[in-house]
Amino acid sequence: MITINDLNIQFGDKHLFRQVSARINPDDRIGLVGVNGAGKSTLLKIIAGLTETDAGVLIRAKTATVGYLPQETSAFAAGRTLYQEAESAFAELLAAQQELDVINRQLSTISSTSPESTTLLNRQGELQHLVEHTDVFRIKSTIEKVLQGLGFTEPDFQKDCHTFSGGWITRLLLAKLLLIRPAFLLLDEPTNHLDIESLTWLEEFLKTYEGALVIISHDRAFLDNVTTSTWELSLGRLTCYRGNYSKYVTEKEIRMEIQRAAYANQQSQIQQTMRFVDRFRSKSTKAKQAQSRLRQLDKLELIEIDDQERQISFRFPPSTASGRMAIEAEGLTKSYEGRQVFSNLSFQLQRGDKLAVVGVNGAGKSTLVKLLAGLILPDSGLIKPGYNVKISYFGQHQANDLSPKLTVFQTMATTGVEMSLTQTRSILGAFLFRGNDVDKQVQVLSGGEKSRLALAKMIATPANLLIMDEPTNHLDMMSQEVLQEALNQYDGSIIVVSHNRYFVDGFINKVLEIKYGQATLYDGNIAYYLEKTRGVHPDAPTRKVSLANKPTAAQPAASPQKTNPKELRQSAAKLREEKNRQLLPFRKTVKETEGEIEQLEAKQKQLETLMSDPELYRNETAFAESSQEYNAIKQKLERLYQRWDEAQAKIETIEASLTTII
Repeated sequence: MITINDLNIQFGDKHLFRQVSARINPDDRIGLVGVNGAGKSTLLKIIAGLTETDAGVLIRAKTATVGYLPQETSAFAAGRTLYQEAESAFAELLAAQQELDVINRQLSTISSTSPESTTLLNRQGELQHLVEHTDVFRIKSTIEKVLQGLGFTEPDFQKDCHTFSGGWITRLLLAKLLLIRPAFLLLDEPTNHLDIESLTWLEEFLKTYEGALVIISHDRAFLDNVTTSTWELSLGRLTCYRGNYSKYVTEKEIRMEIQRAAYANQQSQIQQTMRFVDRFRSKSTKAKQAQSRLRQLDKLELIEIDDQERQISFRFPPSTASGRMAIEAEGLTKSYEGRQVFSNLSFQLQRGDKLAVVGVNGAGKSTLVKLLAGLILPDSGLIKPGYNVKISYFGQHQANDLSPKLTVFQTMATTGVEMSLTQTRSILGAFLFRGNDVDKQVQVLSGGEKSRLALAKMIATPANLLIMDEPTNHLDMMSQEVLQEALNQYDGSIIVVSHNRYFVDGFINKVLEIKYGQATLYDGNIAYYLEKTRGVHPDAPTRKVSLANKPTAAQPAASPQKTNPKELRQSAAKLREEKNRQLLPFRKTVKETEGEIEQLEAKQKQLETLMSDPELYRNETAFAESSQEYNAIKQKLERLYQRWDEAQAKIETIEASLTTII
């Protein structure tokens, strides 16, 4: 368990943390959310013990192991291969196994009565105890599984770590943490450098992780699938919510409604009291009452409305009309340094279509959108923009291309579009650059601020085809949702590369998958694409059929021997009796279990109706009791379903075997 007690950090008048207290239990799955600059990464570093705090603020058991994945990682030193670096996660275990092998050889060469034998036997026992409680003989397969799950290929295993780029270095560090399996795993934006396939694998891995998780992520789908509680950092305060991110959004709105209603009610009471005091304080007959009410106001604990973070609010301007075809790619081929990225790639995009480009890292997604935007040329093939199509491009590293010496306001002037002072300030204000913020130089802006400025610059450029490569990098969840809504309402065409499934699912209607140098077009969103590429509907039930007692074509059923009718009837009666004897306890179990399931499902339905009522949230005790009862029923139902399945399977097996004989 890790406990944070009354954490306070202040810079001037700004409170980064204000009386923050929380606890992380061994099996918690926590999503840490908040706008950029709220202090999420700083809090994670404090929990990891990398940033010092006052004594007693952070309490952690000495034996608790903590693993931390930062947003930015430094390169590994040269001289180790990818596999060797991953294997170093098991250095202590491998050393123990090597020492055990040496001791075993020594024991085989000395007498059992030797004084040295006793020492070696004691050490052998210690090492065997350590090794037996681990999968030391499965280290190789475990390493390969994790590395391949995160997108590395077998040829990568023997490459020097020093040759990998920053995104792949982050994957390697994440792989080492997953192999070490610390009791508390702290991940700061683990999905930033993952493609959809690796992201899906990581989700499944973390769902079964035996330990606590604290995750910072701007990927809503990832948080929804992995976390079970949400911590919100806002204006220095930490608020804990039950449930994943989507549940947090709903519950927060309910809390805010209750808070606003309570605040309005209290303000009304205060105003009423002050009217009474102002009216009667000068009258001798009412003066005591007036003073008494004033004292009551002094003792009143005032309700405060939570400050709301500033929000982006914008819409794309109407796009100019274009032809039916937005853009067409025909036979595109592109190679870099002798490596072919893709060949003979063709597709069409109609006016108004909104397309997501997906594929593993290195498949050529960014290369394709740069080709379509005209930033680079293909080795062969044609790109045909439609009639009157005007393209606006936002690159993955577009924020880095901004001139550092220019101010925010001056940067907008580089669009080449004539805008009045009011128009420029309106667009910048929509992206949270207000007042003196517009006079800041680009070089002093944070990563998120630079991304917002680059987006503002793109929006100021008239276009009817937007091409965007990872537009949500460095954008907090709130900014992503507003951008998502704006793109949903945009009346032009869109081509977007993004690993953020929830973001793109909000507005796209087509998916282009680049795989093995070829392109496949899917009509639908990312969820539909994932369903199709998995080859089976994710909700489709599977059923295992046992053929143990059924005759097959290769082994025909034996023909029964000729017997007189009386003997057959007697034999059949005995078999039916035996069949009923064997089936009786399992049929009883099925009947009793079905009765219990029916009662619990009815109770579960009542609780779901109760918990859907916002009034329940006003009473925290009642809500906690209802949630606890609901979870207990859910767990009991799972056990009953399993018991019913097992009993039903036994019945089917007995009936199949004895019916065949009869």
